[in-house]
Amino acid sequence: MMVKLYHNCRLIYYFFLFLSFFGVSMCEVFVVGDEDGWNSGINFATWSQSHNFTKGDFLVFNYAKNVHNVYEVIEETYRSCEAKNGVLGEYDSGNDKIELKEGRNYWFICNVVGHCLGGMRFGIEVKQQPNSSTHLPLNPIDQSPPPNTNHASICCGRYPMWWTFFICILLLMF
Repeated sequence: MMVKLYHNCRLIYYFFLFLSFFGVSMCEVFVVGDEDGWNSGINFATWSQSHNFTKGDFLVFNYAKNVHNVYEVIEETYRSCEAKNGVLGEYDSGNDKIELKEGRNYWFICNVVGHCLGGMRFGIEVKQQPNSSTHLPLNPIDQSPPPNTNHASICCGRYPMWWTFFICILLLMF
């Protein structure tokens, strides 16, 4: 009887172990402008073209509150720097974390007077899945080097890494 119970517990363990790893998806967190943050004087076209973005990734905008802001806009608004229309989202906390929920083009500007026209804007192509297509620059004026893929990944999928670890430890106790 004990052997059968032990065997069943092991099967359940392996089943949950499989499910926990299957449910974890990887994403990356990109700090816009890297250590310089979301500030004037940064070449955001070069920055955005040096990364590969995938559905589920996050952009973090670090900036001085009340000095800058972040608007997610449509392409026409991005090109004109006129945020009267075509605004999809407004952020002004100084530490904004935006999830890239879809595989599509995203456009971001700073809507403080003169900042967008001064270069505080960029567009990115977000892929549905990693390596689903070649990287297409959205800022054709700037010819940048190939995308840099040396980023640290973190787990931010349906099941956080601590949950996977907890299940494994719990099931090992049987």
